[in-house]
Amino acid sequence: MVLSNALVAARRTATSALRRHLSTPAPAASTGMTLNFNLPQETLYSGAAVDSVVVPGAMGEYEVTADHVPIVAELKAGTLTIKAEGGEEKYFVPGGFSLTHEGSTTDIVCPEAVKLDDLDPAAVTANYEAAKARASSAEAGSPDAAEALIEVEVNRAMGGALGLSLA
Repeated sequence: MVLSNALVAARRTATSALRRHLSTPAPAASTGMTLNFNLPQETLYSGAAVDSVVVPGAMGEYEVTADHVPIVAELKAGTLTIKAEGGEEKYFVPGGFSLTHEGSTTDIVCPEAVKLDDLDPAAVTANYEAAKARASSAEAGSPDAAEALIEVEVNRAMGGALGLSLA
């Protein structure tokens, strides 16, 4: 019994000492974050100071702010919102990736991005209807059917970003 009590005391002392050596003070909270937003043909933001970014993640929409936990996420077609002192900018993205690093830096990489203000609701509706017609007339399982279904989904998401109800 005496040996058992001595072992317990030794473990507690070792554990406390280990905890003291492995602990570090929390870093000071950041006041903003850095955004890099890149397309294959251009860079939209490079080292820009922003307040937050609302990301259309494939597993759900989330907002990245200063000191956000590092995360890698696939983007789905949807609205990417960048919030800064001057207001917010909204882009439609058809997919891509978001990488949030330690140190409040987020990299967004997309094949395309269009400001929501530049989208024409009538053109989105017409493209959606044309893609639906192509999908229904294409041979099931064919590459044409797959491409048409992708166009249907992207145009549906674009319409949703514009507040249209496409069904």
